[in-house]
Amino acid sequence: MKTLYPEISPFHTFFLETGSKHSVYVEQSGIPEGIPVLFLHGGPCSGTKPDHRRFFNPEHYHIILFDQRGCGLSLPFGELENNTTQDLIDDMERIRQHLSIEQWMLFGGSWGAALALLYAQQHQDKVLGMIIRAVFLARLQDLEWFAKVGANLIYPEQWQRLIESIPAQAREDVVKGLCSALWGDDEVAKRRVTKEWMGWGGQVALGNDFKPGRPSDHVTDKMVKQVGMELHYAKNHYFVTENQILENCAILQNIPAIIIHGRQDLVCPIEAGMRLHQALPKAEYIILPNAGHIAQGSEMIDALVSATDKFVA
Repeated sequence: MKTLYPEISPFHTFFLETGSKHSVYVEQSGIPEGIPVLFLHGGPCSGTKPDHRRFFNPEHYHIILFDQRGCGLSLPFGELENNTTQDLIDDMERIRQHLSIEQWMLFGGSWGAALALLYAQQHQDKVLGMIIRAVFLARLQDLEWFAKVGANLIYPEQWQRLIESIPAQAREDVVKGLCSALWGDDEVAKRRVTKEWMGWGGQVALGNDFKPGRPSDHVTDKMVKQVGMELHYAKNHYFVTENQILENCAILQNIPAIIIHGRQDLVCPIEAGMRLHQALPKAEYIILPNAGHIAQGSEMIDALVSATDKFVA
């Protein structure tokens, strides 16, 4: 089985100005003359991590990571103004132009997978290939699975904690109720829903590896802003029309793609991977029987590193 490449440091970092209050953190590692690849993190608002460089052979790839608006090291953290899906797509294109890259590969999982597909649908001539993990299609049914009826049937205890963090009169629409509390005036309520939303996401994503927080754990302002970013996108239906991604896949047929999805993924159920493969029948479709949502574990890492090596070959 293949493992992550050794740890590396960026050879260049910078902040990209966007024409708005946002400054986007960008880093480059590997070799400048290598195959350009853009890593797209999930969330929204999870940010990049040093290990994200390690999916790519640094002797063959020009590895580009960036923190999406309001995320990670990008400034100001948690800023929601001028922060939409189209803004993120435009930032990607700004990065490509700033680095004088003619074409690049896209590597994205979960929300990053949706962003890769949406960018490719607008700029298909700029995309060499795509590696799509843990397919998220930003449909209403995808949000409802996670925040209405679906995953709550798998983890009812953790779901009950989330529901009880919302005022009783606001529980019919969980996302709306969370937003009301998060952007309300009650500081205790803000931190309560932040803690339980993060706990819910951790439970569904990590499954048996999830370790619940202690009642005394402090909820920071940064955590409140991170949850605010996630809910900002969710309440706005990720700033896309219903089924937009699948309906526009026809123009992507000639872009080489590998779709990788874990059978045990409870954040983005594998039905989404199957639907994307139906829309992109030329893509290689890899189902991992024992993998879940996150890009960890030997089975998932082997598949992702094998995919990046395959594009080199």
